[in-house]
Amino acid sequence: MKQILDGAALGRAIRRLAHEIEERNGGLEGVALVGIRTRGVVVAERLREVFREQSGTEVPLGILDITLYRDDILSCDALVKGTQIDFPIGGKTLVLCDDVLYTGRTVRAAISAVMSLSSTLGRPDRIQLLEMVDRGHRELPFRADFIGKNLPTSSSEKVFVRFRETDGEDGVYLSGDSDKTE
Repeated sequence: MKQILDGAALGRAIRRLAHEIEERNGGLEGVALVGIRTRGVVVAERLREVFREQSGTEVPLGILDITLYRDDILSCDALVKGTQIDFPIGGKTLVLCDDVLYTGRTVRAAISAVMSLSSTLGRPDRIQLLEMVDRGHRELPFRADFIGKNLPTSSSEKVFVRFRETDGEDGVYLSGDSDKTE
């Protein structure tokens, strides 16, 4: 497995993404972070911490479980952990946070999940997409608004974004058929 970003580079990418979010939205008023389970939640939490440290702003943070909205997982095999959004999303700019953009199926499911909440939490003004890594190979026509690292890959390779909180270390790794000989 080849390391693409170490922990320090991953931290710099998150700080850069935080600046981009603030710049593109003319500040943080009306912005909320929504992490897609599991690693997208870590991304959102880390962004929130950067906002807190740099501007003293407390950005709302929610957790989105897209399991029941996936079209590639049988519902009987699904482990649902639940969505936790305890603030109104109506009128807000939601920044959906995830680790790897690949086919676009996760994004489609996330948007469906968010829109299903509109009857109880309101309809967001806009939804923006933040991905730590964009590896290409889209099956659905989605593009991220904020990207930590563009990483062109072959379809036989896999990208892993690891965080201390979930994996015990920070870094981005690439593995593929060539790793079988290492």
